[in-house]
Amino acid sequence: MALQYSVAVRNAQLDAVETTAGTGGILKVWSGAAPATCATADSGTALVIITLPTDWMAAASAASKAKSGTWSDTSADATGTAGHFRLYASDGTTCHVQGEITITGGGGVMTVDSLSVTAGQTFTVTGFTLAAGNA
Repeated sequence: MALQYSVAVRNAQLDAVETTAGTGGILKVWSGAAPATCATADSGTALVIITLPTDWMAAASAASKAKSGTWSDTSADATGTAGHFRLYASDGTTCHVQGEITITGGGGVMTVDSLSVTAGQTFTVTGFTLAAGNA
């Protein structure tokens, strides 16, 4: 039998993500495919770098945790196609979460209006939701 967790345990697991990464986390949007793991070196070109709000995630509820506040960069760093994201501690080097990016409505963990990024443009994350499994 597979493990099953209560909603309370799954909420605590999700809340631990923000606690572990800390306040003032850094979001980087990269071109290309994500590295094999968070421990693997960065890959691709850093297109966008966003310092997240102090409380960047809402409290987990019903085994889901969504972004809080505005996640936006008024001047993208490079031109390219967004392929993956990495969330870092405030040091900008310790990766805690990574994943694919999709356009709004695309069903990804992180959604944006356009995957096409031009240096200097405003870039806004429209959605970011973590979900806990093993119900």
